[in-house]
Amino acid sequence: MQADDVRADVDPRSATNTVFVTAGVIAGVVAALIVMLSASDALVLLGIPDPGPATTYGLPALRAIGEIAAVIAIGSFLLAAFLVPPQKNGVLDVDGYRAVRTGSVASIVWAVCALLLVPLTLSDTSGQPFTEAIKPANLWVALDQVEIASAWRWTAIMAVVLAIASRTVLRWAWTPALLGFSLATLLPIALSGHSSAGGSHDIATNSLILHLGAASLWAGGLFALLAHVRRHGAHADVAARRFSTIAGVCFVVMGISGVINALVRVSISDLFTTTYGLLIVGKIVALIVLGGFGWMQRRRALPALVADPSARGPLLRFAGAEVLVLAATIGLAVGLGRTPPPAEIDPDLTPTEAALGYDLSGPPTFARMALDWRFDLIFGTAAIVMAVVYLIGVRRLRLRGDAWPVGRTVAWVLGCLTLLISTSSGIGRYSTAVFSVHMTGHMMLSMLAPVLLALGGALTLALRVLPAAGKDGVPGIREWLLLGLHSRISQFLTHPLVASLIFVGGFYVLYLGGIFGAVLDSHGAHLLMNLHFVLSGYLFYWTVIGVDPSPRKIAPVTKLAVVFGSLPFHAFFGVALMSMNTVMGAWFYRTLGLDWNSDLLGDQKLGGGIAWATGEVPLVLVMLALLIQWSRSDDRDARRGDRAAERDHDADLAAHNAMFAELARRDRTGEH
Repeated sequence: MQADDVRADVDPRSATNTVFVTAGVIAGVVAALIVMLSASDALVLLGIPDPGPATTYGLPALRAIGEIAAVIAIGSFLLAAFLVPPQKNGVLDVDGYRAVRTGSVASIVWAVCALLLVPLTLSDTSGQPFTEAIKPANLWVALDQVEIASAWRWTAIMAVVLAIASRTVLRWAWTPALLGFSLATLLPIALSGHSSAGGSHDIATNSLILHLGAASLWAGGLFALLAHVRRHGAHADVAARRFSTIAGVCFVVMGISGVINALVRVSISDLFTTTYGLLIVGKIVALIVLGGFGWMQRRRALPALVADPSARGPLLRFAGAEVLVLAATIGLAVGLGRTPPPAEIDPDLTPTEAALGYDLSGPPTFARMALDWRFDLIFGTAAIVMAVVYLIGVRRLRLRGDAWPVGRTVAWVLGCLTLLISTSSGIGRYSTAVFSVHMTGHMMLSMLAPVLLALGGALTLALRVLPAAGKDGVPGIREWLLLGLHSRISQFLTHPLVASLIFVGGFYVLYLGGIFGAVLDSHGAHLLMNLHFVLSGYLFYWTVIGVDPSPRKIAPVTKLAVVFGSLPFHAFFGVALMSMNTVMGAWFYRTLGLDWNSDLLGDQKLGGGIAWATGEVPLVLVMLALLIQWSRSDDRDARRGDRAAERDHDADLAAHNAMFAELARRDRTGEH
């Protein structure tokens, strides 16, 4: 009997569940073993009593199991969204349906683990036994006073929402949203812990977000691919080929972000002399081993599967071994998070450095705005990647002999440059400490960069460059873009009133609604604000002047009315800021201890003036662009009519003249 025949007799679901459970056990055991090596040092450094073995070893083990469940959920939604095709009518195929249901179950496990980690975190922080920490009165204290416990609370809530939502999804269109939200469940914990405190914590947090996202997509995608192959799912060769590309990108992102995050917390000399450093070395070795597995899978298993879709044995062997190494690596990462890093090189942080992660050399002068850069790992990287990918697309288009307007390329590159400057130059560096600089960055992110990006026509470029689905009919990126473009969600968001409300209304809700002042000390809130500025601005300008196809056909007169209608609201917003007599977030600005920024109210009024003055300029440019587009549209219609007249010898005009001639004849003869 052949080995494949033996595997065929095994229940695929049972075998897959065994792999999942084994991975969770390995991750939990590795995390607990690592904590055994460093628990005593951590207790001494923190100065708290031993909470007992249930907390000391149960917390890391449960967190490792929960993170395994989280990556399984992420990978399952990734499989349903982008690795296997749905049915032609948009309903999930059996493979996508199974993946979504697996993700739902994994989300429930993730939620349960996160919920149990709330009292375990309180026990660990206070030194009380778990039996005391789990009492309701103590739990309420934990949620109010212990940041990590509150983060686990929000993680549990988000995981429950994810589990419920995924049980209702039957159409492919919702699976990308499930994938995005599943990745978001990692953020509450990513924004707390070692990376969220101390010097350079902005770089540490951003690098950790990138690291967790890449690791989760890689590990989760591998779990999901292994389960899909074991279930004898269709299109296994397509799924494996797509995942191989994703895994390659994730490997690079994990390596770079991991090195950056490690260098923030430990010096090179401490790598081999401290427990924390040795664990980092262990993670590096594990990443290299995983890269080797991926390379062998790409060189051996993938070609065999593409040549013969039934030849799944090599992929199962390589992927199975890689999954176990990934599980051990997740346990290693959890253990690393429980290990105290070496003492800071400069423990005497200034109030500014403690709050922002970096110091400021003086008041924001023009020279400092232009030269005092601090690269934003998320938005700065996004700006560079967006520009590079766009230019690659333009090059491919021209290599095959097709033209692409130079003006669109210039607009897109300038938009990416604006995004880079507003987040990574001195503007980005000072924006968290000085309100007027923050408002300058806000205007660049919401008013200038989106205008340029909308005029770049990236969607049109992608649709022209990307290949259509092949003979097998499996949809690819081009088909996904078209589905998203014509979806009901896109049609709703691009309604002029909706786009205007999101764009303009966001200003009032954020600043005048009290949100801005309440979240100034949150790095995650700053990331979300910047993301909202860019996306809401792009949505608005795509609707009114974008050169890309829109889900809605909007008349030029309507577009012009939308722009004119939004002008007063921008002006009112700036005037409202200048008229305020209370300082938003004064408590935070005072904690920075910046002597040169003592007139907080005056700086806020200056920020309002910047919003009032600069907010009108882009809108005027938009009106000019809209009028130019309108004029060109009329010219195109006229040229189209001229070409039609040449083809049919002006049949429309001849018919028009014949009609008037017939009317004249009837008038002469008295006919009616």
